[in-house]
Amino acid sequence: MREIRGLILDMDGVLWRGKEPLLDIQKFFDQIQELGLKVVLATNNATKSVDQYLEKLSRYGISLQPQQIVNSAMSAAYYLKRRFPHGGPVFVVGEQGLIDTLQEAGFYPAEENVLAVVAGLDRTLNYPKLSQASLLIRKGALFVGTNPDKTFPSPQGLTPGAGAVLAFLETGSGVKPVITGKPEPYLFELALERMCLEPSHVLTVGDRLDTDILGAQRTGCQTAAVLTGVSSLEEIQAWNPPVDLILENLVDLIPFLRNG
Repeated sequence: MREIRGLILDMDGVLWRGKEPLLDIQKFFDQIQELGLKVVLATNNATKSVDQYLEKLSRYGISLQPQQIVNSAMSAAYYLKRRFPHGGPVFVVGEQGLIDTLQEAGFYPAEENVLAVVAGLDRTLNYPKLSQASLLIRKGALFVGTNPDKTFPSPQGLTPGAGAVLAFLETGSGVKPVITGKPEPYLFELALERMCLEPSHVLTVGDRLDTDILGAQRTGCQTAAVLTGVSSLEEIQAWNPPVDLILENLVDLIPFLRNG
């Protein structure tokens, strides 16, 4: 492996599962700081805003800067801003974090005559909302999906993720969504820009092969898969091209970084 100068870390399934921490998070970040490494947290979860993530991290004793957090709500806003520089109305199938992030970029929630339908994980989802979204897509609204994650790790097990919502809307509308989260490049590009590092010197750590690892490999980052989330050891060992590291838990990364 090449010299590691920065880390891109997934959160759900890597740092925590729901409200349950998967390691001593404060100790881990203290060790990363001691090693002088840059770090950005990059998640496909679009249900929380950057401020909400910073607040959650503070409960574990972690103080990060806003630029150290990127999520698929931000990549959706980034993509929409390139298509519609002046912003405008959108129909949102998602939670408050996604709505807030889109509004910061100039896109406000509306029910009719929208530029796009933006869909992600929505735990208050109902049939009328899905129906309205499908009808708007059929009328020509751009269909944007925050991420394709079929499942979402919770303390009870794997629950339906944003990909399940997108599958419903794709079936109902006959239109495939434009995906802006992992494994597409937008989140990784944002993280690399904020660290001012080349991908070859950055290690991406994730728990999901088809998003975290695939996206990192496409971007040129080094990769590490943890066994605390979605993908199993057997699935990781069979992945091609192989990941650079397999970790039982994120805490196991520290000895490697010190000795690597």
